[in-house]
Amino acid sequence: MQRVTLISVGKLKERFYAEAAAEYVKRLGRYCRLTVVELPEERLPEAPSPAQVEAALEKEAGAIRDKLPPSATLVALCVEGRTRSSEELARLMANWAGRGENQLVFVIGGSFGLHGSIKARAAERLSMSPMTFPHHLARVMLLEQIYRAYQINAGTQYHK
Repeated sequence: MQRVTLISVGKLKERFYAEAAAEYVKRLGRYCRLTVVELPEERLPEAPSPAQVEAALEKEAGAIRDKLPPSATLVALCVEGRTRSSEELARLMANWAGRGENQLVFVIGGSFGLHGSIKARAAERLSMSPMTFPHHLARVMLLEQIYRAYQINAGTQYHK
């Protein structure tokens, strides 16, 4: 069984996001060993300077690196990443499993994204859409897409 870790910067504060995420976490239990890691988002002033943003992203990157399992396949969610269809993500995950890459780590940054060092380390840079979404919603969307990928690979009727 694949191990999947979702590292997310920022806490889910809104109940509706937390409930939706919890539902997909429950569903994914049939397909993988899922671990969700929430890391605190660095606090920044209302209008931070580029240097302040860079320092915050670097500090968050250090916390992310501390949570990365050794020899994991890292997927960074970032705006400049590649958009993939659900079927493409399913094939990608199946290919990793077929190559023995059984520890997948998906990383979602905070409000200002991810530090370049995390993106550079990633085996895959994934974009959910060219549109902008709150990073809390991105967590729910990613969990659903991981669930959908397992459903596609299992040949179920969930994906139509």
